[in-house]
Amino acid sequence: MFTGLAEGIGRIKGMHRMQDHMEICVAPLFEMAGCKLGDSVSVSGVCLTVSRMEADALYMDVSGETLSRSTLGLMKQGDHVNLERALRLMDRLGGHLVLGHVDGIGKITKKEAQNNSWLLRIEIPISLSRYIIKKGSIAVDGISLTINACENEFFDVNIIPHTGAETTLLRKNVGEPVNVETDLIGKYVEKLLLTEPSEKRERTSSGVTLETLLKYGFGK
Repeated sequence: MFTGLAEGIGRIKGMHRMQDHMEICVAPLFEMAGCKLGDSVSVSGVCLTVSRMEADALYMDVSGETLSRSTLGLMKQGDHVNLERALRLMDRLGGHLVLGHVDGIGKITKKEAQNNSWLLRIEIPISLSRYIIKKGSIAVDGISLTINACENEFFDVNIIPHTGAETTLLRKNVGEPVNVETDLIGKYVEKLLLTEPSEKRERTSSGVTLETLLKYGFGK
């Protein structure tokens, strides 16, 4: 699990493609002291496991499922990626809870300077729109951002100078793809509300219903 606050940028040194999966080699462009075999690392929003190491590079396997849902299969040697090591329980949660399980690929359709920040508009698959809410959280290429505005097929976010300088987001141009992970809380709420009661399924004692959520101000 991650916070969506990238530690720094890495560069792809190599990609070894096999039948239905791939091994990726990433060179961090910052100090990653203490990184070891088996560690989880978010690579532009995708949770991967360090399978072997060199003095200046990390090797990680990418499954076919991950390739089908993320931009990793579209990348090439020399591309830059955002890197973040897994959250420790004693760390501050500066962003939001990010699993590193990408929901789908979005596309930048607008990039506009606004005073000292940048507005990015990102087009998303319609199937993800139900998890997008104004002022909610979202991870774009592994970066925790706040949704400023949204419609059925897109959302807007602002990139402040620090985020622009420390991540790859402002290096991307209109038309380029990005990894999108929606807020996991919305997915669980949806499952609770839409699951039909069944005699074969043990009923929950939580009492969470649509009426209960509306009563306490959710969804207004």
